[in-house]
Amino acid sequence: MIDTRAFPPQEASRLRRIRRYAVPRWMIERASERRLAGDWLGACAAANMDVAFDLAEVADEHGREVAAALADDLRHFAPDLLRWHAPRVGRGRTTLAPDQVLVLSATPGDPRRTLHVTTPRQLVHGPQRLTLRFGAVTDLWPYLNTDLPYLTLWHNIAHRWDAARHLWDVRHTDELRERCGGDARRAPFLEPDGTPRPADRLPSADPGRDDPAAHAEWAVLLHESGDARAAMAAAGITVDEAGVDLDEYLGGGVIETVDVLARLPLAPARLADEVRRLSERGHGDEYWIPATQHVAVVLRRAGEGLGAELVGRDDLDEDLPVVPDASWRMPPDADALRHGVVPAEELHPLVRDALAPARAFTGPGGPPGPGRPGPARIRCRGEWHEVAFRDGALGMPHDEGERRRERALLALGGSVGGCEAAERAWREGGRLPKALDAQRRELLARVQHGDTPGVLALLDAGADPRVRDARGRTLLHALPQLDWEALLPRLLPVLDLEARDGAGRTPLHVVVFEEGSPALVRALLDAGARIDAQDDDEITVARVIDWRRTDLDFLAKRIEEEHPDLEW
Repeated sequence: MIDTRAFPPQEASRLRRIRRYAVPRWMIERASERRLAGDWLGACAAANMDVAFDLAEVADEHGREVAAALADDLRHFAPDLLRWHAPRVGRGRTTLAPDQVLVLSATPGDPRRTLHVTTPRQLVHGPQRLTLRFGAVTDLWPYLNTDLPYLTLWHNIAHRWDAARHLWDVRHTDELRERCGGDARRAPFLEPDGTPRPADRLPSADPGRDDPAAHAEWAVLLHESGDARAAMAAAGITVDEAGVDLDEYLGGGVIETVDVLARLPLAPARLADEVRRLSERGHGDEYWIPATQHVAVVLRRAGEGLGAELVGRDDLDEDLPVVPDASWRMPPDADALRHGVVPAEELHPLVRDALAPARAFTGPGGPPGPGRPGPARIRCRGEWHEVAFRDGALGMPHDEGERRRERALLALGGSVGGCEAAERAWREGGRLPKALDAQRRELLARVQHGDTPGVLALLDAGADPRVRDARGRTLLHALPQLDWEALLPRLLPVLDLEARDGAGRTPLHVVVFEEGSPALVRALLDAGARIDAQDDDEITVARVIDWRRTDLDFLAKRIEEEHPDLEW
């Protein structure tokens, strides 16, 4: 969630990381190349998106006319752009919000004919693959995930992107400028070339609705100043200020409507038009926005304006559709340009062209790839030593004799510091000096987002593959998130196939648990992975197969044959 009122440094850093790691330049280029060649399946594969249907089967089940309309949408589908705009977890994280459905197109009156994308299931840390589906969207009553105390996540939400085609359909991408409150010339807070509009050119009074960009700026400025009432009034939104009186078991007290509206990163002038578009698609006249852990904001059409009220989560009508995140806040990329967080050249080319229509761009566009890891300075034995990764290890100014003495001291129960401690922290998941920590975070972020070319580039540049993340996982544990065929031969000679993560799970255990492909499971078995391992909770690979997998009969059979007494 981007806080437009202050755009704090941590949110600026998060947005930069999302843009750099979640949709890297190579992904945009490959997906675009395949789309332009008419290969929508190849475009999806390039964007780390699985496809769960077959066009021929759609034609057989629903008829040629439906299949032809679907094929037309798929020819113009930009999966890399959808990933760019997809909803993400807040609080400093960059991963996709789990358990979300993005409805791309739907046939009125026939829920079986819905093109939609699903985000990963309940795994904030897990693989970041998306799935494109065609069929009915079911079991979508939203719930709050209370198993993640550090997050407030509304799960099982369907976002109606069929009324927001600019987020995924290349025929509509230029509409982004208008949809964020702008006009044919410019987006709010930006000049036509995408540069920030000077403060002295922003409105100091209500400019009226004849200038849509200025009107949107005025409403946002009121909201950012803390005057939510005036911002809503300027946008034609009538606020029911009754609030919600929480039950005692939720802490008691009244949550004020205006206070909630003031904290949400709203773009007030967008709301009425976005709700109108949803209504014109046949989704009704009432919608809701997830607000806090306990309340939602309900919007109701009232002529050309809106009414807004606060509703407790338990009182929310389960039939109400949600207003998609992308429709009630200022687009993060427009905010990024406004605040100078990300240069226009690093935005997705389709987004860049929409937000800076008067600017001629050269070059491919998109986030840059990883650079070569630079040196870091470490305080060691009273001196400053310069260290750097090369050839898969941390190069440091210590000979082998000095390093043997350090290891002997550690074996005898002593402690080590400086260069030796930094190398151990890289390989065991401990604290690192700032420069090395930044390099580890970049490598692990590219791993998490499935950026195999980026990971290979960092390893080629000398990064140590024996890195561990905060959960104690190695790159072998992370293979479900990556192109394992490119990485596995490189990792097996240097990493322990039976290494345990913080939960006591081996790479095979994690691959089975996180729905890694049967081919990857077979590859680990061929490499010699043990099949009788148990984690710290005494959960076996066999039990995980019984719980979660229907495609690993070959492994289940082998476990039964070789370890008949193993607990399932």
